[in-house]
Amino acid sequence: MDDPVLRVQSQLTDRDRVLLGWLYDHAVLTSFQIAHALFSSLDFCQRRLRTLHRLRLVARFRPQRADGGSYPYHYVIDQLGAEVVAASRDERPPRRDHARVERRRWTSSRSLAHRLGVNGFFTDLAGYARTHPGADLVEWLSEAACQRSGAFSRPADPGLVRAYQPRLRPDGYGLWAENDVIVPFFVEYDTGGEQLAVLTAKLVGYRELFATIGRVWPVLFWLHSAARETNLRRQLADTPPLVPVATGARDHAASARLCPAEAVWAIAGGGGQRRRLADLSIDVAGGRDLPGEAA
Repeated sequence: MDDPVLRVQSQLTDRDRVLLGWLYDHAVLTSFQIAHALFSSLDFCQRRLRTLHRLRLVARFRPQRADGGSYPYHYVIDQLGAEVVAASRDERPPRRDHARVERRRWTSSRSLAHRLGVNGFFTDLAGYARTHPGADLVEWLSEAACQRSGAFSRPADPGLVRAYQPRLRPDGYGLWAENDVIVPFFVEYDTGGEQLAVLTAKLVGYRELFATIGRVWPVLFWLHSAARETNLRRQLADTPPLVPVATGARDHAASARLCPAEAVWAIAGGGGQRRRLADLSIDVAGGRDLPGEAA
């Protein structure tokens, strides 16, 4: 009997496989995010997305704007695409209704804007790496992946650490490399809807995680405005953070036409000087163990 997974695999490029993996893991991306991260032009990206849509590897929807018009196409994994990803990872095939459930979830989700914001943070990094030799987004883990048992343990860790279930809910984890500098980090994407005390309270969970795994990485607060960043930094000055923290404001970055890889980060407790993401390896990570390295 014809196997649709085997039939379509020969038509996929390495870039297609990266995109399908992202959609499987991170749920939804806009055509603009995909183009910036993976393609040299929007037109080329849109042509390829139409092909993947025709092959039923991806599905799409287009939300309407409240003031008229519509947003760009939003892409999610389709059932065949999910089966291709699972097969490539030697994982159990997804449920038969996996794609339908995910599509319904995100077309009606009030958290869509937050998810797209988090994913935009990482696709901005991927887009920077695409156009800057020596830079690379080595790893990108979703909120769900961060909560899995043993997500941040090393192979040599004892069973207790491997079985540790993180109690925090970061919006994502990344591993950034630039010119032989490696920076593991967590991201907290702020929409302005939570009290600042709620944001700082999250650092308790990070302290517990770092104490358990024996390594410390920066926590990046990506705030929606410079004013909110200023208020958070005042609060962190009054109560020094439990773990290394750096803050950045999206409106400041946008006005300066900078992305999260560039000089948009200010270290909590520092003088406010803006640092590049790669600079946080020296000032925040402090040469601590990296994923997979022995102590």
